[in-house]
Amino acid sequence: MYILLARPCDDNGMFLPPGSLPKPLSDKSSSDWTPYRNHVEFETAEYLFTENQTPAGQINKLLDLWASTLKKHDDKPPFADFRNLYKTIDRTPLGDVKWQSFSVRYNGEKPDTDAPPWMDQVFDVWYRDPREVIHNMLANPDYAKEFDYRPYREFSTDDDERQWKDFMSGDWAWDQADIISEDPESHGSTFVPVVLGSDKTTVSVATGNNEYYPLYASIGNVCNNEHATSDVKFRKFRRQLFHCSLSKILETLRPGITKYEVARFGDRHFRRVIYGLGPYIADYEEQVLLTCIVRGWCPRCLSSRINLDEPADVLVEEGTLDALWDEYGIVADIHELIAPDILHQLIKGTFKDHLVDWIKKYLYQTHSKKDAERIIDDIDRRIAAVPAFAGLRRFPQGRGFKQWTGDDLKALMKVYLSAIEGYVPVDMVRTFRAFLEFCYLVRRSIITEKTLEQIQEALDRFHRHRQIFETLDVISTFSLPRQHSLQHYIHLIRLFGAPNGLCSSITEAKHIKAVKEPWRRSSRYEALGQMLVTNQCLDKLAASRADFTQRKMLNVDNDNDKNNEVDDGPTNVEARVELAKTPQYKCACTIAALAIELSIPHLSNLLRHFLFGQLNRNDPRDPSEVPLAYCPQFDNKISVFNSACLRFFAPSDLSGIGGMRREYIRACPIWRNEHPRFDCVFVNTNPGLDGMRGMDVARVLTFFSFTYKRKLYSCAVVRWFDTIGDSPNEDTGMWVVQPAHNNNNTPHISVIHIDSIYRAAHLIPVYGTRVIPAQHHHHQTYDIFHHFYVNKYADHHSFEIAF
Repeated sequence: MYILLARPCDDNGMFLPPGSLPKPLSDKSSSDWTPYRNHVEFETAEYLFTENQTPAGQINKLLDLWASTLKKHDDKPPFADFRNLYKTIDRTPLGDVKWQSFSVRYNGEKPDTDAPPWMDQVFDVWYRDPREVIHNMLANPDYAKEFDYRPYREFSTDDDERQWKDFMSGDWAWDQADIISEDPESHGSTFVPVVLGSDKTTVSVATGNNEYYPLYASIGNVCNNEHATSDVKFRKFRRQLFHCSLSKILETLRPGITKYEVARFGDRHFRRVIYGLGPYIADYEEQVLLTCIVRGWCPRCLSSRINLDEPADVLVEEGTLDALWDEYGIVADIHELIAPDILHQLIKGTFKDHLVDWIKKYLYQTHSKKDAERIIDDIDRRIAAVPAFAGLRRFPQGRGFKQWTGDDLKALMKVYLSAIEGYVPVDMVRTFRAFLEFCYLVRRSIITEKTLEQIQEALDRFHRHRQIFETLDVISTFSLPRQHSLQHYIHLIRLFGAPNGLCSSITEAKHIKAVKEPWRRSSRYEALGQMLVTNQCLDKLAASRADFTQRKMLNVDNDNDKNNEVDDGPTNVEARVELAKTPQYKCACTIAALAIELSIPHLSNLLRHFLFGQLNRNDPRDPSEVPLAYCPQFDNKISVFNSACLRFFAPSDLSGIGGMRREYIRACPIWRNEHPRFDCVFVNTNPGLDGMRGMDVARVLTFFSFTYKRKLYSCAVVRWFDTIGDSPNEDTGMWVVQPAHNNNNTPHISVIHIDSIYRAAHLIPVYGTRVIPAQHHHHQTYDIFHHFYVNKYADHHSFEIAF
C-alpha cells in the first residue's frame, strides 16, 4: 500500500526536494492595496458593504457628508458614490469566480389540454465552477495551519485508543486514499474530498414564491473548527432536474477525480491534487431526492418502512446503483455518502417533532383539556424560571413560539428535562435523558472508542424507555426515518469523523449570508441577479482581507467583539480566571464595609482564614478550623468587582481555533438595571478525582482583590452547595445539590481564590410537584428553591465535566 504524501511540487507537478521553500505568493509590496488606493479605502469598502450592509442611498449620503468636511482641506472621501465603491470592489482580481448558467425544461410527454405550468417553465441554474472555487479554498492562507493534507488515524496518548475528530480522521478518507494510491501516477498527491450540501430556503413567505435552492461546496481537508406538488410526473421531473443539474455543475471536477492536477495551497506550495466526491449534507427531504428512494424509507439501509428499526443490509449493496449513476453522470456511492444530520435528525426531528409532541399528546390523552393546558402552562413557567447562564437563551414565556429556529430548539433541549419531571411517567423522563446523552456524545469534537460505547449504551436505553409511549397508546409506530437514523451514527462517525463538521446547521447558517441577507439588500424585483453580484462582491472583499492579512498589512484583532464566547488566545492552559479590568465605584473599599453590604458580619474572619490558607499551603489543617489568633489580620483597602472572565478549553462548544472559550461570571447587585444576578461556579476542591467528585458548586456573592505583603490576591465570596448522594439522579442523569449550612444553621460562606474556580455552573430547580406562580421571576429562583440539578446539559463542556 502506498500513502498519499501530499508532497510539494512546482507549478508543473514536478516534486521538489525535501525542505524546499515555496515560491512567494505575490510580488506585491506591503503598500500595494490594489484595487484600493490605501488602507482606509479598503476598510471603508469592507465596513459599508460587508459589515454594515449599507444601502446605496445611505452610502451616497455618508460620502457626501464626508466630502463636505474634507472640502476645506482640498481632499476627497475614499469613494465618490456607491457606484464608484461597487466598481472598485468588482475590480478585485482575487476570489473572482464568474457566475455561469444553464437552463433546463421538461421535454417529456404533455397532456393535450390543461398542461401544468411547470411543463412549459424554463428553470435557470446559476453556478460557479466548483473547480475554481476549490482552488481558491486550497490557496486560502487562512486554512494553511488548519488543513489536513492527508488522511490519518489518531490514537490517544494515554491508552492508545482510536479517536475520531476532523473529517480526514475517518475511515472513508483513509479507504479512498488506499484506492487512489493503487495508481502509481497518484503517488505523492493530495486527496481533496469535495463535501456538498443543499437545502431549499424561503426568503419571504408573504410575497409569493420566493424559494431558492442553494448548493454549497467545501473540502474535507479543512478542520471542523473552521466551516411541493403531489404530481407524480413533477416529482420525477424534479429528481431528474436535481441530478442533471448536479452532474452539469460538477462536470469540471471529473478529470481531476481520476488524474491529478496541480493546485496551490495556503502554505504557498503547489501540490498534485486528486478530487473525490465526499459526503453530502442534507435534511431528510433532500436525502430522499438524492437517493431516489420513496419517502418514509431509510436512505442508507434496506429496513422495511413498516419497521425501520429491524436489522437490515446496507442499501449500497444492491446492484441498482451503477445504472442509476451511469444515467445521471459522475459515479458515486450516494447511499454511503449521506452525512449525519444533527440538526434535522436529532434536534428538529426526534426532539421537537417527536418527543416534545408526544409529551403534549400524552398530557391531553391522560388529563382533561383544562388540566392538560394547566400542566402545559406550568411547564412553560418552569422553563421561564430557569436562572440566567452565559450563552444560554432564555424563554421568558416558556415554549410559546410559532416559529422555532435551530438555536431555539438547542436552548430548549438544555432545560426541558427537569421541566416535565413530575408530570409524566419516569420512563418518559428517562427517554429524554437517554436521548440528550446520545445527542451530547455524538456532538463531541473528539470521539473515542469509549465514546462510541457510551453512544451505543445511550441509544439502547433510549429504545428501551421510549416503549412507554407505545404502551400508553401515545403513538402507534416508531418507524420514523429521522429517529431511525440514530442507529447509523456510530458507523458514520467511523466513516466521516465527528458529526459536528457535517451538520446541516452549517448549510442553514450559510443561507443567511448567501441567500437571505443578499435578498434583503436587493430591490426584490428579479432579485436573483442582484443576489449573485452581492455574493461575488462579498467573496472578493473576503479574499482581499485574507491577502492583505497574509502580507501583514492589516492588524489582526483576536478580541472578537461579535461573539464574546470565542477565544483565539493561547491554549497552553486548561482554565484561567481574571477579574474585570475595572473595579466598581461607590462600593465598599474595606472588608468591614463589604461585610455590611453583603450582610455577612463574620466576613473579616473568613478573610483571615483565607489568608492563613494562602500563606501556609503545607499546613494539613482546614484553614476554617484554625483559631483566629493564628490567622493574619487585614484591614486595608480592597477593590470590588462585579464580574470575572474565564478562559477554558471547550472544543465541543463554540470556541476559538484552539478550542478555547471565554465566559463571564456575574456577581451584580443590579444586572442591566433590572435585577440582581449572582452566578454559580464549579470550584476545584479535589483535583485528584474526576467530574463532580472532584468539584463542588458555589454561588458567587462578590469578587474582590487586595494586596497583602506586596502580593495581589484575587478572591470571591461564595456560598456553598452540598452534593446530595454519591451519584447522579437515576432519572435525569444530573447531580442534585442543596444550599449548605453550618452547624448553627447559618449559610456556609467562604472566601476563595479565583484560581480555584473552574468555570460557571448552571443549576435548575428540582420542581417535583411544585406549581410555579405566574408572577415568579427567574432571578428569584436560586433564593426560593431548596434543591437543584447541576445542569450538565447547559453546554457541551458542562456535559463533559459534570458527570
